[in-house]
Amino acid sequence: MTDEQENLVQESPVNLAIDPDVLASELAAELLGDPLDEIDFEGFDPDSLQIAMECESGLTWLKEGHEQRLQGLRVFCEHRDPRALPLLIPLLKEPCPVERMSAVYALGRNPCPRALDLLLNLLKNDCNAYVRKATAWSLGNYPDDLVLQPLINALKNDVSAVRLWASSSLADVVGTSSEKAAKASEQLLISLKIDSEPVVRSNCIWALGRIIENLEESLRTALIDAFFDVLLNDVESSVRDEARIVLEQLGTGIVRTRLQELIDDGVLV
Repeated sequence: MTDEQENLVQESPVNLAIDPDVLASELAAELLGDPLDEIDFEGFDPDSLQIAMECESGLTWLKEGHEQRLQGLRVFCEHRDPRALPLLIPLLKEPCPVERMSAVYALGRNPCPRALDLLLNLLKNDCNAYVRKATAWSLGNYPDDLVLQPLINALKNDVSAVRLWASSSLADVVGTSSEKAAKASEQLLISLKIDSEPVVRSNCIWALGRIIENLEESLRTALIDAFFDVLLNDVESSVRDEARIVLEQLGTGIVRTRLQELIDDGVLV
């Protein structure tokens, strides 16, 4: 993946630094930067005693007022603790989008089957794109059959940030199932061909590269042909670069031969 795509795809709510004032302002505008793009990667103290103290404080904060709940949510975007689940799930219904978004991230870090229906409803119906984006990320940690089609629908129909994370999560939820991989690859391939956002097209390539081994031979061949078509014809260099990276990683004899022919012909450097 390119550096730009690695930054976007590998971001997660781990170590999410929540500044309530900043996030509230951004969410109100819904046109500014997304807090998921400003994650603090420094993290908390890894010492086990410190983590235990963080979790104890987080559990207390989740039972208090708005500002304290945000601090508690930050803790459980970083740490896993099953005791937090009964406190996190009700926050998915909070009127404040900052709290809903943060609760979604925390339930991605702390997957809970009891939260699945609520998360699916948020992905489909929440009016706030930040919340839907968070949900698209979190559902990648829920390898349930019910998740696949909603993520496909989000990749087809939602705003670009949600589509980006939906494509990533599709690669996660298919697991080793050839049936799921085939269903996900169908929409990923369509989006690769028609999506207007280069970053989404690039991420579709990345996701397809992850699931291609689970596909039948005919589907793998079709994807390889699609990757070569992108490599030669996509208008964005970042998307072409992503296609080349995935093709080189596949490393089959046929792919290597086709790449070398393009190099010999001066099409590729």
